[in-house]
Amino acid sequence: MTSLTTLRLVSAKRKPLSNPTLQRRHKLARKLAEQIEVARAYTEGRSHTVTRTKLITTADGIRQTVESARRVKEWFWSVEGGKVNLSVRYGSKPLELAKGKNAIELNQASEIVPTLELIKNAVVAGELDEAIAAASNKLREGFKK
Repeated sequence: MTSLTTLRLVSAKRKPLSNPTLQRRHKLARKLAEQIEVARAYTEGRSHTVTRTKLITTADGIRQTVESARRVKEWFWSVEGGKVNLSVRYGSKPLELAKGKNAIELNQASEIVPTLELIKNAVVAGELDEAIAAASNKLREGFKK
């Protein structure tokens, strides 16, 4: 017990690292960075794969770490006239960027990456906090019975 007497003991409760708004911002910023990589691969004509590691148990009972490809759904699609629409998603829900508007129309595919970078900067600056909170609440309602 003499070892513990040399330490300064306190009663402490751990606080959350950040508030929910910041957590949602960072989540969307990570997804936007992923979409930027997907868009760069799309404009360069190559495929982009994201790998994830998961722990599996073989038939012998041995646990192994395995890398597998993870599907990343593109947030952009081609429309008539060679234009491209871009929708920003939070989870499975598209963000409403303006009243009744949930997509951005671009003239060509080369505009996707700069537009995504602009949106990412806006998210980090907190300009889309209300839209993210609304999408988060809508998502959360889907889990309630």
